[in-house]
Amino acid sequence: MAGNSCPGEELTIKKFQEAMKAAYYKRDSERGLMATFAWLVEEVGELAEALLKGDKLSIKEEIADVIAWTFSIANLVGVDVEDALKMKYKNDIEKVTMLNDSTGES
Repeated sequence: MAGNSCPGEELTIKKFQEAMKAAYYKRDSERGLMATFAWLVEEVGELAEALLKGDKLSIKEEIADVIAWTFSIANLVGVDVEDALKMKYKNDIEKVTMLNDSTGES
């Protein structure tokens, strides 16, 4: 996945979801929803282990894995993750945007 983007190119939620779909949708579809979900659960367990050990590199890797498998699930069930985040966290996003606008931060 890292080799598919240009250095300095911003990684957006939509771009990541599209890349995950292009790379893994066929395999995830063949595996099936519940088996793919089982992989996500396994990755959450690996994240828990990394957190308990306090291994920063492992934590970063496992967070990435949990996010990637979550996007795989979203692709299988036809959920646009960016839209879902905007819908679920609309008020929080608006608060941060308003705070940044008032302080001049971006």
